[in-house]
Amino acid sequence: MADQNRAPIYEALCRYNDMRVVPFDVPGHKHGKGNPELTDFLGQTCMNVDVNSMKPLDNLCHPVSVIREAEELAAEAFGAGLAFFMVNGTTSSVQSMILSVCHEGDKIIIPRNVHRSAINALIISGVNPVYVNPGVDRKLGIPLGMSMADVKQAIEENPDAKAVFVNNPTYYGICSDLSKIVRLAHKHNMKVLVDEAHGTHLYFGEKMPVNAMAAGADMAAVSMHKTGGSLTQSSFLLVGKNAGLSEGYVRAVINLTQTTSGSYLLLSSLDIARKYYATKGRDLCAQVVRSAEYARVEINKIGGYYAYSSELINGNSIFSFDKTKLSIYTREMGLTGIEVYDKLRDNFDIQMELGDIGNVLAIISPGDKWKDLERLVSALAEIKRRYGHESIAPLDHEYINPSIVLSPKEAFYGEQERVPIMESAGRVSCEFVMCYPPGIPIIAPGELLTPEILENIDFSKKRGCFMTGTEDMNIEYIKVIK
Repeated sequence: MADQNRAPIYEALCRYNDMRVVPFDVPGHKHGKGNPELTDFLGQTCMNVDVNSMKPLDNLCHPVSVIREAEELAAEAFGAGLAFFMVNGTTSSVQSMILSVCHEGDKIIIPRNVHRSAINALIISGVNPVYVNPGVDRKLGIPLGMSMADVKQAIEENPDAKAVFVNNPTYYGICSDLSKIVRLAHKHNMKVLVDEAHGTHLYFGEKMPVNAMAAGADMAAVSMHKTGGSLTQSSFLLVGKNAGLSEGYVRAVINLTQTTSGSYLLLSSLDIARKYYATKGRDLCAQVVRSAEYARVEINKIGGYYAYSSELINGNSIFSFDKTKLSIYTREMGLTGIEVYDKLRDNFDIQMELGDIGNVLAIISPGDKWKDLERLVSALAEIKRRYGHESIAPLDHEYINPSIVLSPKEAFYGEQERVPIMESAGRVSCEFVMCYPPGIPIIAPGELLTPEILENIDFSKKRGCFMTGTEDMNIEYIKVIK
């Protein structure tokens, strides 16, 4: 067993600082001396370790010493066969998974409510999606997990698919029956790729939903920065012990898109965060669950809100629930999630993770104190008192099953024209439209624009959702196939 109290990249940076090296390499700020204002803002320690790859510090593209040691420690901590340090975000991890197991023209079974990074990977690679449309909780308006019946049907109808892609957990805390999906996919010689962007803590807490490596998945993308405490944009790509994938090939795929100038700020933050959770994760995760459970109970006492949890479990499309997530349904007290999100930020200086048409989401971590949770509960109560009114009728759905006309690659690179978005019904989109966060497309390249989808886009815009995806920054025009 390796010593999880070690942090090889961090230790190497400390040794480098002690050497008092005179830098005649990049970056040009030269330990901050070339940019005093930036140094005053970020601090001397930060500038000292924002350095270039060199022999004592290893090289992310071809690690042979301290980065390799750190990756081996991470693999052991996560129960994986291999772990790769990723500094282009979990977007890069998701894309590397797909590019590692699928080639142009291959099929991948994938839920339609994936993050745009996965669909971007299909555009880049020419891999063809076989969408499994998720169920929807008709009251909450949130997409659910992948049901076994839907996965089984997709596999049986597409026996030549190379992989099954799973979101686990979803932004809202919904988990699929991952172990059973893995067994079914492997029985049909398909790899299983898991987007665990919101699941770092599943590897370290007790009584958590099963994590991808424990379930036997072949690869997983883990956003260490989201709930694991590393710096924004840092991530792990994990490969299962029995995945049968070449380390050299996966690294070559990663190097197609990942920077050759890996940030040692990000790398050391991954190293230190892994050490922290590997040695203290059980207690940290228990603290987060207690915090989220306390907030749920207090919020539900207010009335008009519904902070949901494991009572949603149905053994199939909601196989389990991540209790660290604090997802709150708001429409019963007359406001959409985005309206509550805006009021918390603008009136109470509370920044939530997201607001959508029916829900608002708080990410809870060990950094949240009881007084912060109490402030959130009090603010929600005050919002209800000031602004609450009659319940808004539940949405039939927030997620809309799309009609697929072309592959994402064919649409993205096809012959296009620009039209007003609200006049585009019946046309095939060449662009994305999505609310961010969470970054799940309302429409994606290759899909048919319908009146229902346009109504959803218009409603989201009018309610203040931050819309992205089209070349037109105002989301008033969209490119469609000619």
